[in-house]
Amino acid sequence: MTAMGAQSADAVVIGAGHNGLVAANLLADAGWDVVVLEATAAPGGAVRSAEVTAPGYLSDLYSSFYPLGYASPVLRGLDLDRYGLSWRHSPDVLAHLLPDGRAAVINRDPAVTAASLEQFAPGDGKRWMNAYTDWLEVAEPMLTTITTPFPPVRGGLGLLRRLRIAGALRLARRLVVPVRKLGDELFEGAGGPVLMAGCALHTDLSPDEAGSGVYGWLLAMLGQQVGWPVPDGGAQQITNALVSRLEERGGRILYGAHVDRVLIARGRAMGVRTRGGALWRARRAVLADVPAPALYLDLVGAAVLPSRLVEDLAHFRWDGSTLKVDWALSAPVPWTNREVATAGTVHLGADLDGLNRYAGELARGELPRDPFLLVGQMSVADPSHSPPGTESLWSYTHLPFRRDWRAADLAGHVQRMEEVLEAAAPGFRQLIVGRHVAGPADLEDGDPSLVGGALGGGTAAAYQQLFLRPIPGLGRADTPVDRLFLASASAHPGGGVHGAPGANAARAALARDGALTGRAYAAAIATAHRAVYPD
Repeated sequence: MTAMGAQSADAVVIGAGHNGLVAANLLADAGWDVVVLEATAAPGGAVRSAEVTAPGYLSDLYSSFYPLGYASPVLRGLDLDRYGLSWRHSPDVLAHLLPDGRAAVINRDPAVTAASLEQFAPGDGKRWMNAYTDWLEVAEPMLTTITTPFPPVRGGLGLLRRLRIAGALRLARRLVVPVRKLGDELFEGAGGPVLMAGCALHTDLSPDEAGSGVYGWLLAMLGQQVGWPVPDGGAQQITNALVSRLEERGGRILYGAHVDRVLIARGRAMGVRTRGGALWRARRAVLADVPAPALYLDLVGAAVLPSRLVEDLAHFRWDGSTLKVDWALSAPVPWTNREVATAGTVHLGADLDGLNRYAGELARGELPRDPFLLVGQMSVADPSHSPPGTESLWSYTHLPFRRDWRAADLAGHVQRMEEVLEAAAPGFRQLIVGRHVAGPADLEDGDPSLVGGALGGGTAAAYQQLFLRPIPGLGRADTPVDRLFLASASAHPGGGVHGAPGANAARAALARDGALTGRAYAAAIATAHRAVYPD
């Protein structure tokens, strides 16, 4: 205890989501004394598992499949396998089932994927192999670019060395082209385009929206390269490994510690206060794994921020709300098309035109009449999720962003989701022995960072990415408050379980604290922020 009665640590991390835990681990690696204050009763944020449908059936409560986590240089560098994390793969990575009954399938064997796409148009198998070869040329520097602070100097230089100027310009175009346009350019048949478009709709972007192409391309190509693996024993194993690693290094996590104020003096973050009145002094830094609006408007307060920053936050856009259903099934899903039975993830309910209609209804604030479903066959990917011969299944679908959903509207949409599954797998409903529905408010109750059931910490639209994320001029973890760092998915590079926002915040805190670089670093960041927010 300090003389004023406040407890202290070198760093106070607000939130024990995976990004907060990554940041805490990297600071502990540097020898810092770290405390993590978590508002809820459990760590992990949106990376957690529990039995919620029926005894013996394990469900991943939020996220499940982790191509970015598996490939992430950040998580790989933490050696989480030493703390019990191992991975499993489903026989097929992804299947997109079209309304006409055909399925396009990604398998970790490129030849198997190519054969699937060849059924849609002669030559599309070869076209897939060409696209995959192009991806392999840029995969390593691309992932480095994604998971390091903006501007991505090291990864960007690596890409430029490999691609030269002409290749880099073509890649730059690919980063902004809509996924529908990209699919049309790469393939002749419907299989390749719908695979990539379905992947793009893991975000809140439509197939015709600028920037959607890079998300579809990235997730599809990662599926080909590394699969979409799951942690053996559930998503919780990622969190458990991060917690064990942190505690081994002396880090502490306090639960039920709801921070309600960042304490600031002379423009510098000095610590935090919890809802119960406890004070924590941060000797070196405060890192916040919370959404940007919560950090700036609730924890810091508009009164101490530049007025233009507060105005810009009024234009911050959330990604869509989410409705997720978990089912315990007495047997595997009885798919009419058996190609779908061995895929860990299934995209269901729409062809490319249907995806456009679905996205258009969401953009207009309407509940889609024909929902596009993302489906996870967890027992196919990891049989430990349910008893032998059964299936632990989940599905989620996007909704327009709202925080005041009526129970009747959600119940009706769950019925529509089950109708889509029943049409593709007659007899599905007869197999249900347990069901758990998590609407937007339920998701937010379990993880306060999932505001309104938004999973991405803010829209994936191009106008809120890179140096524009979360708002113009705040494209790094640094904030206008000295020694306060944003470590959540609201920061670059955004959503996904890859740990990059947490790692970027930890690196920024270490740079600010450096004996030789700290003052120069702080001066450079302050100058940059004054240029954007002069008041």
